[in-house]
Amino acid sequence: MAQRKIRSSSPAGTKTSRVTLNPKVARRSFLKLSAATAALTGAAMTTRMTAKAATPAAVKTAYPDSTTVKTICSYCAVGCGIKAEVQNGVWVRQEVAQDHPVSRGGHCCKGAGAIDMVTSEKRLKSPMKRVNGKWQKIAWDQALDEIAAKLKTIREQDGPDALHLNGSAKVSNEMAYLQRKFAAFWGTNNVDHQARI
Repeated sequence: MAQRKIRSSSPAGTKTSRVTLNPKVARRSFLKLSAATAALTGAAMTTRMTAKAATPAAVKTAYPDSTTVKTICSYCAVGCGIKAEVQNGVWVRQEVAQDHPVSRGGHCCKGAGAIDMVTSEKRLKSPMKRVNGKWQKIAWDQALDEIAAKLKTIREQDGPDALHLNGSAKVSNEMAYLQRKFAAFWGTNNVDHQARI
């Protein structure tokens, strides 16, 4: 049946002796693309573009004064296990909890990158405001006052349903709970998640 559909989709009056899923890509073009992909993959796997994995000895001795804390990932309700390595009160490394009854030694991509919420260099540590096209740091009190005033104006002019709260896959269960409670106190049901948009 699929062959009939493919043959019938060819232009009228032309005869085809072979069946291809995409008639625009011929065999020779496909081979050229495959060769180019293989060459680029080979170049990407060279030592200049990849880093060597740490040896087990290096992993054990990287943070000698640290302690291992068993905890759970807070990104969703599954509760996968994490072994967090903490040094001087700072989360420095994490491993999958192999003996955890729920995750059984597995993580999703959010759980594997959970440490980035704490240690990433790109993490914002203070409020930012765009002034004349450039981002500037502002004080927390100034940021909260400006946001509260803007929200109050929106609510007075257009009502509580003029606000939409959009969740994120990179917030914890507790943050998502607080966001939903804020929407309820605000008086709106306009809450959604970025994965649905």
